[in-house]
This record gives sequence, structure tokens and C-alpha cells, in this order.
Amino acid sequence: MKKILITGGAGFIGSHVVRRFVNKYPEYQIYNLDALTYAGNLENIIDVENKSNYTFVKGDVVNEDFINELFNIHNFDGVLHLAAESHVDRSIEDPLAFVKTNVIGTINLLNAAKNQWKDNFEGKRFYHISTDEVYGSLGIDGLFTETTSYDPNSPYSASKASSDHFVRAYGETYGLPYVLTNCSNNYGSYHFPEKLIPLFINNIINNKPLPVYGDGNYTRDWLFVEDHAIAIDLVFHEGKNHETYNIGGFNEWKNIDLVRLLCQIMDRKLGRKKDASEKLITYVKDRPGHDLRYAIDASKITKELGWKPSVTFEEGLEKTIDWYLNNQEWLQNVTSGAYKDYYKKQYL
Repeated sequence: MKKILITGGAGFIGSHVVRRFVNKYPEYQIYNLDALTYAGNLENIIDVENKSNYTFVKGDVVNEDFINELFNIHNFDGVLHLAAESHVDRSIEDPLAFVKTNVIGTINLLNAAKNQWKDNFEGKRFYHISTDEVYGSLGIDGLFTETTSYDPNSPYSASKASSDHFVRAYGETYGLPYVLTNCSNNYGSYHFPEKLIPLFINNIINNKPLPVYGDGNYTRDWLFVEDHAIAIDLVFHEGKNHETYNIGGFNEWKNIDLVRLLCQIMDRKLGRKKDASEKLITYVKDRPGHDLRYAIDASKITKELGWKPSVTFEEGLEKTIDWYLNNQEWLQNVTSGAYKDYYKKQYL
């Protein structure tokens, strides 16, 4: 039985990946490592916690001794590395936390894998999941490709860019078998409500202001998280070693247009008057280093592995909204305590 370590598997994207791997590959033993910081939530994976091929391990990738011991005990065949600090606003507030988790944590995992597999790389794989933000900002034209030069503009994207470089360096220097993907903005169920879509869904439900940065014309490519999990599955099993694949939704939206669409759907589902939620839109001071536009060219993964998005943005957004409306207890649970203090400091 193959032993697969998934880091950050109680978070947003990680929980979808864990669920897919546990259910689809009963012949794998899945170990889910998560530090359970504010965005890690065991409620996200409650439906697989009793599966015989699933084990949860609480721990931090920053703890080198812990990571080495974990590898020595379990002798993993593969690593899917999703553990990361990921919110740009938090990185501006505390850059060092992002360096520790995203850079040092990645190096700890790389060292453990290298040392464990050094005598036989056959059948091993280190999969590093990253972001399109490492490429910096696009103008009104063009797309990020796998060969686009890195140009990170926030502490978050700089930390992810650094971790990407270390993964590739371990491949070149030590022969470590790796694959790497850079994805666009994810949306879907189980998303901690600090990111735009779940934050605004929650605020609309509670008739709170919808804080839009700047003029709202920042443009992002949106990827349905379940489609991302499918892509991760494909890359892990069929991607070529030492290759990078961009994963995007072919789906660009200006923030303000997305927010208005979200308001329209929410008003319809909540039985509110037309434009009721749009009145909650509030323009707030822009954040430093805010990239104008991200857009991914995902033609490589489509051509080589046959992946493409399964839903349109409108379909995915409907599914996402329905999930949050049907799981308001989950929302209430994650928006209590320390998160409320952070929200007040950041947006009010």
C-alpha cells in the first residue's frame, strides 16, 4: 500500500484533495498533516475521518525534528504539499510568518523526502502546489505561462516564489522527483471567509458592508476548487517529473463585476429585492502592492493531461453559494473568536 502525505489537508483546497484521494484510491494510505491554524478546520474533512485508509496528524511543517520523525516512521512514497499561509493581507501584516511556513516548511519537507528517498527515487514524487501570484502583475493583455519570469509583489507571493525555486533546485541538485503547479484563484465550499467570495457571501447573509479594494477593477482568473482537485490528481499521477503545469479556469473577472453577479444571485436565493445587496458595496483603501491582473494560460495541462474546467463560473458560483447557504452553521463556527478581531482590524 502506497503511503501519501498531504500537508494542509484540513484547509480549503487541501480538504478537497484529501477527500478525493481517500475516496478514489482505497489502495493508498493517506496521511493528512495540518497544524490547524485559523484556516485549518477538521469539520472540512469530517466525512472521511473514519475511513480505514485515512489518518490525521496534527503538526507543523516548520518543526524540522517533527517532520523528520514523521518521515522516518511512515516512509512516505509521495508528498502533496499544500500547507501554506496564503492570505495576502496577512502577509503584509506579518511577513515572517509566511517565510517560516512557506519557505522553511517547504525546505523541511524537501530535506525529509530527499533523505528518505536518496537510495531509490523510483516511484516517489514530491508535488508542490503554488500560485499564479509568483508571476507578478499582468497588463490588460497576455497570460501567464509556465515560462513566465517570476516577479512577486507581496510578501505572500515572494514566499511562494522562494519555495518554488527551492523545489526546482532540489530537483536539479539532488535529483528529487518533483512536479509543480501554479493555480489561479480558487473558489468553492469550505473556504475560510477572509477571501473575497466566501467573505462576501457571509456578509450579504448578515447585511454587512462588502469591502471592495480601490476602484474594483482588479482582475482575477477564477478556478472551481473541485476542478482544481481533479487537476492535482492528474498531475500527481500522470505529470512528468521536473515539469510545471499552470492550472486556471479560463475565467477572468473584474472584482466589481464578480461582486455584482454575486449580489444578484444572493438576492434571488434569499428572496430579497433586486439590487438590495449591491447597496452593501463599500469601496475601501487599496492594499499595498496590489497586482492589477492575473490570468493563466492552462493550455499545457489541457494538451498533455486532458484537463479542463468542468463548470462555467456561473455554474460554480451557484453551487458555491448553495453550499454556504446550506451550511450556515459551518460559517458561524469559523467566523467566531479570533477571526472577528482580525476582521475588525482589517476591514472596519
